[in-house]
Amino acid sequence: MDHPEYMAIAMAEARDAARSGEVPVGAVLIRSDGTILAQGHNRRETDRDPTAHAEMLVLRAAAEKMGGWRLSGTTLYVTLEPCTMCAGALILSRVERVVFGARDPKGGALVSLYQLGDDVRLNHQLDVMQGVLEEPSREILKEFFRSRRNHSEPKTE
Repeated sequence: MDHPEYMAIAMAEARDAARSGEVPVGAVLIRSDGTILAQGHNRRETDRDPTAHAEMLVLRAAAEKMGGWRLSGTTLYVTLEPCTMCAGALILSRVERVVFGARDPKGGALVSLYQLGDDVRLNHQLDVMQGVLEEPSREILKEFFRSRRNHSEPKTE
């Protein structure tokens, strides 16, 4: 598999999130040999947990599967640029690479607002690749929020 194929798995997770009423962000974590360790999507509303971002859930599941918190040699594919919480967790868990689809100009912590993965003051840096399946990643978010706005507008008679 290559980057678009793994990102397609993350996109399928994002679609599952949207169907569940969650912000459509999906993620998948793989080993260097291509083995999928974990995949998931946002579950903040479902779990009533502000930390239940796709990245956090995938990191937790992978750490449990691996029997430890160090996730060295792994790559995370995620449809939206990680926020500061998720970027911090990726750094702390020693993920090697992050590949994301769409930038998050309001909350992105790897390229848009901050560049946490490049900060040499931290004990680990991330190899970051952006723009893989960027347009579909952006479109699923736009459609989700457009739909939410249309359903929340008061009806006029």
